[in-house]
Amino acid sequence: MRALNLYGVQDIRFEDNTPVPVIENDDDVIIKVKSVGICGSDISRYKKLGPYVEGMTFGHEFAGEVTEVGPGVEGIKIGDRVAGCPAFVCGECESCRRGEPAQCEKLTVIGARHPGAYAEYTKLPASHVIALPDNVDYDTASLVEPSSVVAHGFYRTSIQPGAEVAIMGVGSIGLLAVQWAKIFGAKKVYAIDIDDKKLQIAKELGADVVINSLEKLAHEQMMEHTNGRGVDLAVESAGSPITSAQVFALPRKGGEVVFMGIPYADINIARFYFEKIVRNELTVYGSWNAISAPFPGKEWTSTVHYMSTGQINVKPMISHRLSLQEGPEVFQKVINREIDSVKVIFHPEDTEITRQLNEEVVTAG
Repeated sequence: MRALNLYGVQDIRFEDNTPVPVIENDDDVIIKVKSVGICGSDISRYKKLGPYVEGMTFGHEFAGEVTEVGPGVEGIKIGDRVAGCPAFVCGECESCRRGEPAQCEKLTVIGARHPGAYAEYTKLPASHVIALPDNVDYDTASLVEPSSVVAHGFYRTSIQPGAEVAIMGVGSIGLLAVQWAKIFGAKKVYAIDIDDKKLQIAKELGADVVINSLEKLAHEQMMEHTNGRGVDLAVESAGSPITSAQVFALPRKGGEVVFMGIPYADINIARFYFEKIVRNELTVYGSWNAISAPFPGKEWTSTVHYMSTGQINVKPMISHRLSLQEGPEVFQKVINREIDSVKVIFHPEDTEITRQLNEEVVTAG
């Protein structure tokens, strides 16, 4: 089958002879991948970390159609439209036993040590399969996983209806956070970034105030908007060493910060920002992955529900829809900043030639 396989740092290959997954366990479900997105963590692993296993089929944010089920599977049938929770936990460590699977000592995901979803087909246990309502299309459902990551972070906080929330960094995670903040009852959401295009999308998706931190330091603008008070909750979703320090200056006294971004670099915090934690008695949360007990957690069912109601809208976030064949080129272009991307989606059923022909037909029509 066609797949994108990661062999090394900046070495991802389109191959058309990757083995098709087969039923091996009673609870196995084979899924034909209809739509799969590039995660920010995929970019980091491609750019500088490399694969866990050389030649592993990459990718973990996906949705598709069930094509085969193991003999022990109940409640899932061939033809079902589904998304997949890509995370695997051991179920035996202390964290798993106390009902905190996101803190599992051996947590991993497909695309790392299990074949991933940048492929025509992928495989998951039935317990990882999430049914989709008819009004949630595959492109939308490919963002169930990142949306669940964001939901997991919000569930960790004490946000209450009427809160004011700042989202620092409005890439795909931040744009989802803008919407989740509203779902959790925020009366005002501030979106902060250095990219006016992304800030415009944030506005479209519900941000009340947008702040370009290139114009003036984010916390200075924030204090102007909040009369010196600050926000109840600040979300760090840029994954930048710089914003990972600056975010501490955004909350009010006694406020909260939740980290959803992963900087993949050392963070040096200037005294001004660090003292905000102490002097303002901030509560700081780390948030990892998207799972809770009972597995995979309320993050997943809530995401699908709010996608079905339209309260989570990912369409403005999807900047590119491509074939798998275009994968190696687009990964290189993303890290070289040669394309202006927010969320890149692959359609494994499409070949580059087929996609071009379809575009020609649409243009001619």
